Amino acid sequence: MRTKEFLSKLEHDRIVDAIREAESKTSGQIRVYIQRGKLHLDPLIAAQKKFHRLGIHKTRERNAVLIFVVPRAHKFAVVGDKAVHEKCGEQFWQRLVDGMRAHFRNEKFSQAIVETIEETGKTLSTHFPERPTGRDELPDEIVE
Repeated sequence: MRTKEFLSKLEHDRIVDAIREAESKTSGQIRVYIQRGKLHLDPLIAAQKKFHRLGIHKTRERNAVLIFVVPRAHKFAVVGDKAVHEKCGEQFWQRLVDGMRAHFRNEKFSQAIVETIEETGKTLSTHFPERPTGRDELPDEIVE
């Protein structure tokens, strides 16, 4: 699927609202990135590189998560910073990806991303509760 077509099907406001809601309960941060064009790397490696290029690793508590989607290649990955990975482990990431895969097969793209955000938010709030002096360290908008 072409990225433009994919983006036209996404419910941007719903996704941004889900990010804001999830982050309201945690000091953690969530970003969504939609890769335009083709993918020449393993999606996990590409997501890890994008994580660093976007500066997501610079959060104060190292507790940010990137949801990385490549519509044209039908690939996606979810990666978290060091503190999140230490608390959640590989099984958490795999469960998120499996959930996304089921929705993507049925072309429920927004639902896939929103549910991943919600699940990520619940887990982040368990391990990284909201701080009274908390601030939004990363923009909530979808990055393209």
